[in-house]
Amino acid sequence: MSAPDNELLAKVVQSLSQPCVDADGSATGSILGVAAASYGSRPDEEETTIPTGFDPRAAVLFEAVVEAAFLVANADGDFDADERAAFEGVVVKASGDNVDARQVQALLADLSELLEEDGLDTRIKMIGRAVTNQIHQREVLRVAALLAHISGGVSDVEKNVLDALAAAFDLDETTVPDAISAAEKSLAS
Repeated sequence: MSAPDNELLAKVVQSLSQPCVDADGSATGSILGVAAASYGSRPDEEETTIPTGFDPRAAVLFEAVVEAAFLVANADGDFDADERAAFEGVVVKASGDNVDARQVQALLADLSELLEEDGLDTRIKMIGRAVTNQIHQREVLRVAALLAHISGGVSDVEKNVLDALAAAFDLDETTVPDAISAAEKSLAS
């Protein structure tokens, strides 16, 4: 893959920064940004006792959102250095800089190992168990569809991973086309 277009990356970041379409109107940020705020405040030392703002459930949600998009990005077996760098940069910027590049790189390294050790099906099941709120599930699919556009849109193999995620969430068959459509509309505007 050649380096993604900067204009496209800016549109993906902007779209990822928007609140969920299914939200009740009270949402002030995107699922990625809100969950990243907690993830980024994770104390470096396990025994930190001062209030840090760290919420383990939000951190798990952030990891699941990123992992779902990572699995979709890896679906074609070609997650090269340019795509990985673009992916990392978009996640950092879309999270409102609540996480830094070092944290995202470490997370992607962990996710690569987990994918290699466990395989795609097991990782999808783990995401299905981690994300139980239906609004969050739909947003995970939208985020993954948006990040798939970094490499030129949602290919058939990437759509298959999205379908498997939707099945793990026990969502109906219209969910993935809706997520892809929402991603495409937000990038077209």
